[in-house]
Amino acid sequence: MKLAEALILRADLLKRVQQLRERLVRSAQTPEGERPPEDPPELLAEGSQLLTQYTDIVSRINRTNSATSFKDGLTVTDALAVRDTLTLERSLIDTLITAAANPAHRYQRAEIKYVSTVSIADLQKRKDELARRYRELDSAIQALNWNVDLL
Repeated sequence: MKLAEALILRADLLKRVQQLRERLVRSAQTPEGERPPEDPPELLAEGSQLLTQYTDIVSRINRTNSATSFKDGLTVTDALAVRDTLTLERSLIDTLITAAANPAHRYQRAEIKYVSTVSIADLQKRKDELARRYRELDSAIQALNWNVDLL
């Protein structure tokens, strides 16, 4: 199995757990004298099996990512950390852009004028650069995932 296939399986298992959660909620209570649509203990047993499969696949994915070279001396795990950091930095910059561009805070009752303390244009360029780097890194990771066998 390729790493990319394992990632798809992981996502599928998470979706199935979420669906199981919804089924549990529907079956948790029923009008007195009626049977629930599904048996909660059976659903929990099914959930236990799904979670065992999830633990196995996540462990194998993590081992594979840690053992797989990416580029520039990085492992896939390192590249994923860089990708996550790019996402966080882009989010911080986006928050600052939103706050600096918010016209509602420019005037208050006392007619005090508020001005932006940062260059929104410069921040937008930085945000766009981070987005480009993220896309390139993510594409390289995705390509590698289809060429690596799962440990």
